[in-house]
Amino acid sequence: MDIAYAAEAAKTAVEVAKALPIDGKVIIRAAALLGAGICMGAGAIGPGIGEGIVGGRACEGIARQPELQGVLTRTMLIADAIAETTGIYALVIALLLIFVVS
Repeated sequence: MDIAYAAEAAKTAVEVAKALPIDGKVIIRAAALLGAGICMGAGAIGPGIGEGIVGGRACEGIARQPELQGVLTRTMLIADAIAETTGIYALVIALLLIFVVS
């Protein structure tokens, strides 16, 4: 009974695939959406790791030399802002892929 069900499901899938027109535009749109997802995934990993490392090292520095707290905090915030620009660029590229590529 399972083989008959699988054969019927395969027939239905083939009929549905024949009914759907898959042309170049559909493939390009699918590739653009897949690229946007990969872009945001890869673009968010780097800044997250970088900001975590910078924050951790700043905490270590403040623990070792509390008198430099202001300088270390300011430097950490600037470094975090610079690291975050990579994520923002990835977001811009992903939005372009989603809304411009058709």
